[in-house]
Amino acid sequence: MVPIRRTGLISATALAALCVTLAPAATAASSAKDGLYGDKDPTHDGVWRTSIAMLAQQRDGYVPAGTATRWLRAQQCDNGAYMSYRADTAKACDPKKLDTNATAAAVQALAATGSNTDGSTVEKAVAWLKTSQNKDGGWPFYAGAPSDANSTAVVIGALTATGARPASVVKGGKSPYDALAALRLPCDAKPAEKGAYTFQPDKNNKLYANDYATAAAALAGFGSGLSVNAPDADKPVKAPECATKETPAVAAEGAAAYLDKKLAKTGHLISAMDGKSPDHNATTVAVLALAAGGHTEAAKKPYAWLEKNSAAWSKTTPAALGMLVLAAQATGETPPAKTVKALNASGPAPVKRATGSETKEEDSDDGVNTTVIAVIAVGLVAGIGGGLLVSLRRKRQS
Repeated sequence: MVPIRRTGLISATALAALCVTLAPAATAASSAKDGLYGDKDPTHDGVWRTSIAMLAQQRDGYVPAGTATRWLRAQQCDNGAYMSYRADTAKACDPKKLDTNATAAAVQALAATGSNTDGSTVEKAVAWLKTSQNKDGGWPFYAGAPSDANSTAVVIGALTATGARPASVVKGGKSPYDALAALRLPCDAKPAEKGAYTFQPDKNNKLYANDYATAAAALAGFGSGLSVNAPDADKPVKAPECATKETPAVAAEGAAAYLDKKLAKTGHLISAMDGKSPDHNATTVAVLALAAGGHTEAAKKPYAWLEKNSAAWSKTTPAALGMLVLAAQATGETPPAKTVKALNASGPAPVKRATGSETKEEDSDDGVNTTVIAVIAVGLVAGIGGGLLVSLRRKRQS
């Protein structure tokens, strides 16, 4: 991990004024929900939704609030894993409830901040993910269970976000891509199902096409996490010839072709729960996957549907709002202002990063981002006309 150095200049008088102003925030009592996004019961998705919100904010040019990043760090278990949510971080984590998806999402959110403090948290989380890998190369939702496509894919995204090579993360001689290959429908599948993935085999080891699993596997196969850069040019979707052994990228192209066909008629995927309702979540991941494969035009069609039909699904739901922002950015679109506003209002307010800034920010110990302090300081220094210059230093690293 490369150290990130940043120095702000501020007059002694201005610094004293800031200390007086910010002191109450530094000493205020915190609770398990300080920094959490969303006001609904966080038991099953507190870490996930906060991570997605933070990741989307960073992708959209914001610096997440210090309270949010510290909350996410504090949710980590001693062994590096995350549970879906810890109501009391003073209590040890339940080993039966260690959540690979929450851990992988937290890794992606914290890795994006680029801070040294978050870096150590990320390293511990990745180390735990490696130890919890199954012998087939994949991951389950809860450590110790059978591998599934969704969990394996989101962990691949986390590994990619940290600069690791997922193919080199091996257990029992198997990589994560080997695990995904085993969950891909065979070449003799029905024509409409070729390229698809299953979530898990059924009790008879039969594979059934699952749209969300296919989208997640395609995203991972293209070597991407949830934060996707918009392609520079469009690449038409074309299904490759099916083969028993394929590279992750070729298999991902097959999955992209499957998704493109499924999306062609309505612009959205169908829920596996009832077989008729739109699946907004799977459709959003499909947008990310298609964009990650360079298929801009194919990705824009379902994104256009999402933009028009997601108000009820995403209302005050941080994870849904965050995914919509990520989908917009992946297709080169500007996220709707109302979506961004709702996302940022669902938890601690982030700070807009200055245009052209390449500095990755670190939150201060008092809950106020140091970028904000620096901006205020410049104004104070100008008003005072100079004075003793001192450097602002990070107060702690956890």
